[in-house]
Amino acid sequence: MTLLDDDGRVDSLDVSFGRNGTAEPLPLRGKVIRSRGFSVRIDVRSAVVCLVLAGLCVVIGLWSISVGDFPIPISDVIATLLGNPTEDSEFIVGTLRLPRVLVGLGVGAAFGMSGAIFQSLVRNPLGSPDIIGFNSGAALGAVAMIVWFDGSSTQVSIGAVLGGLIAAIAVYLLAWKRGVQAYRLVLVGIGAGFAIAALIDYMITRAEINDVQRAAVWLTGSLNGRSWDEVRIVGFALLILGPLAILMQRRLDRLDLGDDTAAALGVSVARSKLILVVVGVSLAALGVAAAGPVAFIAFVAGPIARRLANSPSACVVPAAFVGALVTVVADLAARRLLAPTELPVGIMTAVIGAPYQLWLLTRQARTGAL
Repeated sequence: MTLLDDDGRVDSLDVSFGRNGTAEPLPLRGKVIRSRGFSVRIDVRSAVVCLVLAGLCVVIGLWSISVGDFPIPISDVIATLLGNPTEDSEFIVGTLRLPRVLVGLGVGAAFGMSGAIFQSLVRNPLGSPDIIGFNSGAALGAVAMIVWFDGSSTQVSIGAVLGGLIAAIAVYLLAWKRGVQAYRLVLVGIGAGFAIAALIDYMITRAEINDVQRAAVWLTGSLNGRSWDEVRIVGFALLILGPLAILMQRRLDRLDLGDDTAAALGVSVARSKLILVVVGVSLAALGVAAAGPVAFIAFVAGPIARRLANSPSACVVPAAFVGALVTVVADLAARRLLAPTELPVGIMTAVIGAPYQLWLLTRQARTGAL
């Protein structure tokens, strides 16, 4: 049964009808907080998962800052972060390592939220932006700025956002056939990703050697040499787009039930999808602008978050924390496994995500979902 609020709008589905035709309350997850004209339901398990993941991010981040060619005790790292640096730690922590960790956390969170949004929109775990070509479009726009205009961080960010939006529009138009079905979107997106990769390769073959080196390292997906400029990019993405994605969580959950059901529940389907697509593409594009197209973070964060929270919803906030944790763990492994050689973080995330993608493709093909 649908309940209406004082304005006649759909509020929630809080009751069902039993065998005798009487209304019975549905079991609802979480704690409901109500105030005048406003109510919100907080999933206790999801909140606990987010707190645990946040704590792990802090621990791994401190560990990552402390290790390296010039190791620094964690106590000195904490003292430096609290404003009491030593002569050595001020430069190493504040200039070299802290921005790298913050960019990793921010990029992982942006990719995680973007992946959760798109996987829920298309109701398919293969619908993440790095699989269906949106990240590739952002990479094309950023590489164009690097190769053709020798762009600054801000210009690269603008190019990435424009490239991601254009790729998203192209994929949706190519996949449209009396609506957009998940399998068509995935297949068209994969094909578009390969075509975009070919364009990127062509641009690199025609570029100057210095631009080629800069673009090649960036395309691998790397946190090496990240500065406060990149911190500001991902900070802007999360500050502006993160709250908007969280506010759209409720509509996203209703869209996950199907367009007709969502419309019956009072959701403006077309407008909500447009907002969610713009937010998801922008999050992914700004993440790409800050660290390159780091592979598989958006792909694995959403499903892991759903399992941890034991929830069928999109789990946008838990996915952000999962993405942040996976990114900093992968970056720490990339730095220390073959030390003193540092690998790009994109190599480690590919090692994590590629087997999962193969398993998921096999499972989807076996069940007929693809």
